[in-house]
Amino acid sequence: MNTQKFSVTYLEVICLMAGLTPICSMAAEEKKTYTKPPVGVFSSQMSDALLGSDKYEKPIWNLHDALNLPKWLSLSVEQRTRYETVDGSFKAGGKGGDQQIALQTDAFLEARFNHFRLGGEFLDARQLGADSGSGVNNTHVDEADFIQGYLGWADQNAFYSGLGAEVIAGRQTLNFGSRRLVARNSFRNTINSFDGIRLRVLDYNNWQFNAFTTMPVNRYPTTSADILNDVQAFDTASGRTWFSGGFLEMYNLAWGINGEVYLYHLDESDSAKNLTKNRRYFTPGVRFYIKPAKSKFDFQVETIGQLGTVRATTASTDNKDLDHEAWYQHVDVGYTFDMPWKPRFALEYDYASGDKNPTDKKDQRFDTLYGARRFDFGSTGIYGAFARTNINSPGYRLGFSPLSDVKVGVSHRLYWLAEDKDSWTTSGLQDKTGKTDNFIGHQLELSTRWDVNSSLNFETGWAHLFKGEFAKNAPKAPDTQDVDYFYIQSMLRF
Repeated sequence: MNTQKFSVTYLEVICLMAGLTPICSMAAEEKKTYTKPPVGVFSSQMSDALLGSDKYEKPIWNLHDALNLPKWLSLSVEQRTRYETVDGSFKAGGKGGDQQIALQTDAFLEARFNHFRLGGEFLDARQLGADSGSGVNNTHVDEADFIQGYLGWADQNAFYSGLGAEVIAGRQTLNFGSRRLVARNSFRNTINSFDGIRLRVLDYNNWQFNAFTTMPVNRYPTTSADILNDVQAFDTASGRTWFSGGFLEMYNLAWGINGEVYLYHLDESDSAKNLTKNRRYFTPGVRFYIKPAKSKFDFQVETIGQLGTVRATTASTDNKDLDHEAWYQHVDVGYTFDMPWKPRFALEYDYASGDKNPTDKKDQRFDTLYGARRFDFGSTGIYGAFARTNINSPGYRLGFSPLSDVKVGVSHRLYWLAEDKDSWTTSGLQDKTGKTDNFIGHQLELSTRWDVNSSLNFETGWAHLFKGEFAKNAPKAPDTQDVDYFYIQSMLRF
């Protein structure tokens, strides 16, 4: 064991317990070490085989040390409990509110032998308190299943080239770039996974390339009745849907700007257990960004296009392919102040195209594929009022840390439909005539997280949706009452 490294880590743990460790900084790409635990099960305690160090500090309470496991074996368990409640409804035909207790237990095991790794991850995601009117689905529940089971090989200096190389085959989670199109979910109770193979090549501090060919794993059961009756069915890939792509990251191109360019391909077909819209998309994109740093401006610009075909419904009798052309744009500009509480203020804007004419043979509604949305549009769970499709949304956010172990965020966004005749997809509301005013409303959100130590954190959040004319007056709109969403959660890792 490296004694010096152990001493530094021990000192960091003592500082963290004393509340003296600074809030985790995402500014330095090359360091890849953070002193605070992750917000969710996102990335967990999985080590980076090429960068040679764990991304997060080892939990103070950890199974590896308690069980005196060998260095080549990693074992960790994370448990999250979240109570969430919503008052009012924004969904078509909705009435009243709802509540739910979301439980998520995640166990990760990995054995390492020289350049090889054998790993597995078990997830049990379930809910308490939902009923037949809750609209519970397989984004809330995925009971007792494996989301990872893989064999990996990695070499930090492959063939003495100075490049790091890694290959992972089997069931795995994927997480690329901004996470807007491919993400390992952090707030949602279930997690996307894929069966296939991924290649990663890393030129340290210069660029990184990922290429993958996979089959998305379908979560079962899919009906709310089966989920409420605790029917257990193992998740499987249909074998008839393929998701592949290439993703190039380039670091410090000029003036601290980083860049990404990527292309994804989705080829989706029906199977006996899973009817689809037969999406066949090519999705190219590019992103440039500077990470936040004290006393400096930062920015992010991401542009995504989408071409291909799709069908209007998942019905087995629907065999008409619609031409699909869609696009998405995100821009944000922020500044971090050199003052107590380290406030960062940012202006942001998102546009996701919608379908211009629901009666023609074309589709322009942007599809976010397997991305996450919580970091852009607020809490999901039983709320999830907005998604990356048919929206025109400016906003601003403020983040600050009143204490070294407390992080606070405030966000305010306004929402219009990008296309008047298309739907507000998360609500099911649509006026095909386009005569209803297209202002959906605006959302105010407040969230707070307290990192008690590297094994335990608490988080709470509140969102208020001020309904606009479309949310109040579109066909099948619920009553005009604004919507309040509240959650409180604990995360324990050991």
